Amino acid sequence: MHVLAKFIYFKLLGWKTIGEFPKLNKCIVAVVPHTSWVDFFLGLLIRRVINQDISFIAKKSLFKPPFGWYFRWMGGAPIDRSKSSDTVTAIANIFNEKEVFRLALSPEGTRKKVEKWKTGFYYIAKTAQVPIILVAFDYGHKQIKFSKPHFPSENLEMDFKIYKAFFKGSLGKIPEYT
Repeated sequence: MHVLAKFIYFKLLGWKTIGEFPKLNKCIVAVVPHTSWVDFFLGLLIRRVINQDISFIAKKSLFKPPFGWYFRWMGGAPIDRSKSSDTVTAIANIFNEKEVFRLALSPEGTRKKVEKWKTGFYYIAKTAQVPIILVAFDYGHKQIKFSKPHFPSENLEMDFKIYKAFFKGSLGKIPEYT
């Protein structure tokens, strides 16, 4: 699958990678911008290109028939966003229970344009004491860009300025949602 994925990604689609995905057993993978359902399939493809298992969570409704089995098979887990539970701690506990766990999340929390990112990915990383890897899906330049690992500090505002600077200029599949 790795060779086939590289052929599709580099040769057929004409995309490139900038930077290298770090060799880490545990991390949060923050993917921005998330503007289309196509991002899911691009994410699956790049996982095979870099040859890393990366899990994801998604709204519970996606895991119902007829496609629920597929999302689970691809490494997904349903999340009930309507509950008032401590999702951050629950997900951080998964990091403590597993030897290898990489979790992809979209800080935007939706495919539409947002003014402010959600902070869950940041607090999951802090609670689990794992780094955040920033991954830009830039359809404008047909490239996926990887950051170096970044451990959250005690200053969310400063960290988010660093994160937003990394994604500056990256265009989503639907540019007006970027």
